Amino acid sequence: MKKTALSLSVLAALALGTASAQTTIKIATISPLSGGQSNLGTQIRNGVQLAVNEYAAEFKKAGFNLQLVPYDDQADPATGTAAARKIAADNQILAVVGTLNSGVAIPASAALTPSNLVMVSPANTANQVTDRGLANMNRIVARDDSQGPAAANFIIDSLKGKKVYVLNDKTAYGEGLAAEVEKALKAKTVTISGSEGTEEKSDFSSIVAKIKLTKPDVIYFGGIYNQIGVFIKQLRGAGIDTPVVGGDGLDSSELPTIIGKAGANNVYYTTVAAPLEALPAAKTFATNFQKSFKIPAQGFGAFGYDAAKVTLQGILNAAKANGGKVPTRKQVLDTIRKGTYKGLLSGEVSFNSVGDRKAATLYVIKLTAGKAELETSLSVKPPKN
Repeated sequence: MKKTALSLSVLAALALGTASAQTTIKIATISPLSGGQSNLGTQIRNGVQLAVNEYAAEFKKAGFNLQLVPYDDQADPATGTAAARKIAADNQILAVVGTLNSGVAIPASAALTPSNLVMVSPANTANQVTDRGLANMNRIVARDDSQGPAAANFIIDSLKGKKVYVLNDKTAYGEGLAAEVEKALKAKTVTISGSEGTEEKSDFSSIVAKIKLTKPDVIYFGGIYNQIGVFIKQLRGAGIDTPVVGGDGLDSSELPTIIGKAGANNVYYTTVAAPLEALPAAKTFATNFQKSFKIPAQGFGAFGYDAAKVTLQGILNAAKANGGKVPTRKQVLDTIRKGTYKGLLSGEVSFNSVGDRKAATLYVIKLTAGKAELETSLSVKPPKN
């Protein structure tokens, strides 16, 4: 009799465990949590965690246990794709927020496609991210073909650049962004005094020598802060004060530290992730972020938060449409693409047919004595409605 009672209790415990597992809903993040770009990748992860914390009670009320599973892609396409495959194998994960790098997002989202796992990006700008027409890929930021012309116009109109040296870091992001800038500059008859890609991280002396020789009015570098910061430091060390312009890959609080305060002048970047002072609703978010993670929030933290809110609201909407039951990945994917999301830090979000945000904003930031200040902002729309 005791043996039977014990067996029944074990079976009951197992059944409860299974029921609990069935009501757990997870979302994942893919971003660099280690290596040279971990500053921005951690911002994204933390922003998503804050949104998960805030939505946990609402999920619990609906009968679900909400969890975040963060993955480190090390800003490496192969590592990010391996993470995507692990995520796809966990049936409790219904959506992914990520990545930081377009070069990671492109293969990672493709790896998630057969599983109908939706991805909402807080950062990826390369045109190819959505131009492939994947049903599972969405982004809440502007594209390179918006960011490139905006940067070119800023170079011409504000910096009066007539001769520009163009560099890129040979990644999908940096190469794509620099190509869009160069195309827009050429269309307005600006002279391109040099154009090259480099994977160099520590010794830019040969490039600095070419810049000294060609004397451009402006240097444009499509890439990420950990590489470009070293380049600017060496450029300034060689006595060259030419304005340097980049994209949102420069949007990190570590950039002035890498350059050194004395050299962190005459540096500009366009960014898809707004500085917090440009977001009227961000004050409470910034306070909660600081309290939760003991570090200040940055733009990509805010956009990680917004991307997560889109994702989580989409899951709740899909569950409601599914009679209050856990939705399928396909139901979540379809619901997120056709939804409209309000109450976000960056304003209303809705997606076009390929997953681009229908209306986005670009921000131009200027570094002066190492301090980032908002120079101007521009409203942009994707080529497709």
